[in-house]
Amino acid sequence: MTVVTLAAANVEELRDFYRALGWEELPASRDDWVGFLVGGVVLALHPRTALSEETGAGMYGGGFTLAVNVDSPEDVDTAYDAALAMGAGDVAEPQERAWGGRSAYFADPEGNRWEIAYNEAVVFGDRGEVVAFG
Repeated sequence: MTVVTLAAANVEELRDFYRALGWEELPASRDDWVGFLVGGVVLALHPRTALSEETGAGMYGGGFTLAVNVDSPEDVDTAYDAALAMGAGDVAEPQERAWGGRSAYFADPEGNRWEIAYNEAVVFGDRGEVVAFG
């Protein structure tokens, strides 16, 4: 797992909260996406309505997604197809995203949303952990 995205009703308020905890904001952050590198995983804040539209899930459950970043755009398709073959629910087919990468979403058997993503701004360490983002 490389990214946990929280659906935020107020991105700026959550941004201020995590900054107040002393967490360092990633340089790739914007008004509509804020990230913090925490122990090799990115905690991302994304507007609730935008995340709902991207995942096709409506205003679902706890308001979060889990993501696994892969090494290439082609790996998004391969991983997505493998998840569906294992019984995952089809949420959003692989596609180019407005943020400049490629991703797809599937649901596990309990409906939790997982994103398979390629983003050239992600830098991995030797153990596969995120060491830089943006």
